[in-house]
Amino acid sequence: MPHPPRRRTAFLLLVPVVVAAGLVVTRAVEGLPGDLLGGVLYAALVYVLLGAARPSWRVPVLAGVALGVCAVVELAQLTGVPALVVDVFEPARYVLGTTFTAHDLPAYAVGALLAGAADTWALRRAAASGTLRT
Repeated sequence: MPHPPRRRTAFLLLVPVVVAAGLVVTRAVEGLPGDLLGGVLYAALVYVLLGAARPSWRVPVLAGVALGVCAVVELAQLTGVPALVVDVFEPARYVLGTTFTAHDLPAYAVGALLAGAADTWALRRAAASGTLRT
């Protein structure tokens, strides 16, 4: 595992990239494909944020917790509480959503897996190049 501050920096640099991609997708891709891509990127963002907060966590832990967080947020939409929060603070829509959609759950799984795969690739590349520090 790379030195946590170095890994944290890499994750922090990815945050605006993933956010920008998510904003572009939600505006440029309509319908179900846009919803699914948005879900994939949402889970990837959760993975990246968790990685920045806990850079020493291993890939499977990050992916599992990211998926769990996404699922809890999605299931919370069944309560109506996120919609109430969004009524008070509109930007919360991007974090909490407002309407439960079952197809988001597999999109989150794909996003967490793809983020984990990209992280694994980056870790292996760092190890192969000799920049991996423990």
